[in-house]
This record gives sequence, structure tokens and C-alpha cells, in this order.
Amino acid sequence: MARLTKVLGTLCALVLAAGLLTSCGDESAGGNPRSITVWSLENVSDRLETTRQILKKFTAETGIEVKLVGVDEPQLSQLVMSAAAAGKLPDVIGAVPLAAMQQLSSNGLLNPDVANQAVEDLGSSTFNPRALELTRDGGRQLAVPSDGWTQLLYYRKDLFAAAGLPAPTTYAAIEQAARTLNKGGVEGISLATDPADPFTQQSFEHLALANGCQLVDPQGKVTLDSRPCKDAFRFYGDLATKYSASGTQTVDSTRATYFAGQSAMVVWSSFLLDELAGLRDDALPSCEQCKADKQWLSRNTGVVTAVQGPDGKQPAQFGELTGWTVTKTAKADASRQFVEYMLNEGYNQWIGMAAEGKFPVRHGTAAEPEAFDQAWDKADIGVDARKPLAALYPAPLITDLREGVGKMQRWGITEGQGALVGATLGELPVPKAISALASGQVTADEAAKQATDDIVAIQDTLG
Repeated sequence: MARLTKVLGTLCALVLAAGLLTSCGDESAGGNPRSITVWSLENVSDRLETTRQILKKFTAETGIEVKLVGVDEPQLSQLVMSAAAAGKLPDVIGAVPLAAMQQLSSNGLLNPDVANQAVEDLGSSTFNPRALELTRDGGRQLAVPSDGWTQLLYYRKDLFAAAGLPAPTTYAAIEQAARTLNKGGVEGISLATDPADPFTQQSFEHLALANGCQLVDPQGKVTLDSRPCKDAFRFYGDLATKYSASGTQTVDSTRATYFAGQSAMVVWSSFLLDELAGLRDDALPSCEQCKADKQWLSRNTGVVTAVQGPDGKQPAQFGELTGWTVTKTAKADASRQFVEYMLNEGYNQWIGMAAEGKFPVRHGTAAEPEAFDQAWDKADIGVDARKPLAALYPAPLITDLREGVGKMQRWGITEGQGALVGATLGELPVPKAISALASGQVTADEAAKQATDDIVAIQDTLG
């Protein structure tokens, strides 16, 4: 994988130099101090169009021109290094996930002073403290946090109520529900076991964090073979082998099983919320009751944001946070103005374009401390049809979703191991160990050791 990445990066740099492949990068905005180039990982066509609308207002108000380039997230590392080698780094990169921020920083490609200044100008007290913590490296603000999404546990409220089961907020409650409801053509739970998909790692990490399982200790030593992690592997493996559908389960199959009414629980991201409510035509709920009522499943679904295992000190959840990074060669003043605009005047429109996966991390302004939270609470969600979030889900859940960023945990980020996290998402040692566990090839302890050994080997290659 590392060799392939190096080759692709070299080829991309060569093509960039020849000016033949625009998807590898983009012409810089030149020497004009009032013109900047912005890459955005929000590269779906409708989101790019929404971003362009925000940029038109920004240019009209500031006179700063912005050249917007959509970039595929899996290609970001290659494109950035190629652009840096060609002297054509963008000024700003938006929607950058946590591991990528760390990688950009470790390669010396960021200007944290601009990010620091932007946070100070906007007011650090207006941000979620956890969002600032996750986007820092020591005292340096690597990026200005923008928004986040979280992994969630969805469950059938009607089935739980009929069986007299408590909400699945703990390991014990999840296992009890999975065992009790695994009958009559219904799986107890749908869990990802695909060895080739980061979604499997996200699903496992969500439940592993609940048990206090961490990727590394404060010194950077890999700790997936610790007792809390071994117990997390055992818990996940038992659920997958005893109470979930047989065979490899993917991001699509887990959703399909739950949508068909054939699963009592599913671990999925917050991006399921609009699909669950029947607002996306290519991913509609297909249960028997859903045929006459597209929103039947959403009304009969409960959502658990944070879970706690027996070794966990408090409920925890996996999530992703994205932010705006300013590069080392950026036009600092214009870039700072742009980022501040996106977190202020343009913020409601930015998070509103996909509210189910863009939880606000800036609550409001000094004058209106809850303005952005309140706007998000009322935002529409959906693709082919759109409805207000508040019309589909109860107010307490909406509050829990928004406040989930404060409970969000991530392997390796606050320990300064972002580069390792990024590398593991490329080579996927944890999903491979989960797959082997779910198929009966290894025990839980062996899966933990396999993942640990593979990650240590990756860590050694990073130096």
C-alpha cells in the first residue's frame, strides 16, 4: 500500500508538472493578495454548488476572489504532496478530517498561526471545547474546527418495548437485547465485518471506546492487546457470530438488513438519519410497514449516542470532526478572513447542506451564544425530499446528537498519533482482524494480537 501510494504520488506530480490532469490539483490563485484557492473535500455536486453560493456572498462582501476545487478525500494525501512538490499548494483546504490534519501537520504543510488567530478572532469560548482539543497539537491549532458526525446505535423501539428491554446503552443491555430479539427472522444486531472497509473499524472503534479500549497509550505504544481491548474484541465477535447475519457484513448490507425490518439493532453513522426517514430514494426503508408509510421505521427507531462497557469510565462514542486548514504558503490575511467567514456569516448555510452529518461545533457568537445551535436544530435534512430535522426526531435526541461532539473520542488523535491513524485506515489491520474473528479463524485474544502486531509494524515504517 505504501509503495503504491508513493508511485501514484510521483505520477500525479509528473502529470501536474505537465499540466495534463486537473484532478491532481489546481492552478494557484497567483500573486494577487485578494485571490485565494480553496480545496474542499465536500465535493458532491450539490454541496459544491452550495459552497459556491456562500463564496459569492463572501467575495461580494470582502472583494476576495476564491477559486474552489472539489477533491476526493481518499486522494487528498497524494494530491497535497504532489501540489507541494509542484509549488501549487492551495491556500485553504476544507472539510479535512482529524487524521488528515495530523498528517498535513507532520509534513510541515500547515500554518497553525493563522488557525490560532481565526479561533481567537471568532472567540474560543464560542466553540465546543472538545472540538478545539481534537484539532490541536499541544498548543498549536492545526485547523479551525467546522463540524462533525458521530457513530450511533439504532434500535427498534417497538421490539424493545414488547420484550420489556431497556435501551441498549451498555454492553450488558446490548448483549441481552441481541440474544432476546434474535428470533423469528430477525437478527439481534447488524454489525460490519468487511475486512476491506474503514466502516468496520469505525463500528468496532465505537464499541471499543465504550470499554476504555485505546489504540495507543500516552507514550504512543500500541495497546490493542490490553484487557479492555481484548474484551471489546470478544464482545464484538460474540455479537457478530451469534446474533448477526452470517457472511461478510458491509456498510450497505447492515443498513439494508435494518431497513428491511430484519434486524433489531444496527451500528451506523448519523448519515443514516435522513435515509431512515425515507428522504433518499436510492436507500429507502423496505420493511413491510414501510411500504405504506416511509417514516414508519424512523418513528419506531430509538437512537443511542454513547455506549458504556464494563471497563469504560463513562459513556463514549466514535465520531469524525472536520475543519478548515490553512497551508504554509497561503495568503495568510485573505485565508484567515475566508475561514472566519465560513465559521460565521456562511456557517448556517454550510452546516445546513447536510445537517445529519454536519453537527455544529461553534455554538454561536459572543452576541448570540446559541445562534448556530438553534439554526441547526431547525435545519432540513434529506436528498430527494427534505424535511426539518425537528419534524422527524424528538427534541431530546436532536440535543444529544448536537452535544455528542463533546463526548466524541478518537483513537490516537490526542496522543499525537494522527499519522498512524491515517496509515491504519489505509491498510485496515483492525477490519482484517475483525473479519478473521467473525469467520471463526481466530479467537478474540488472537484477533487483538493480530491487530496489535500489524499496527506496530505500520508504526515502525513511519519512524
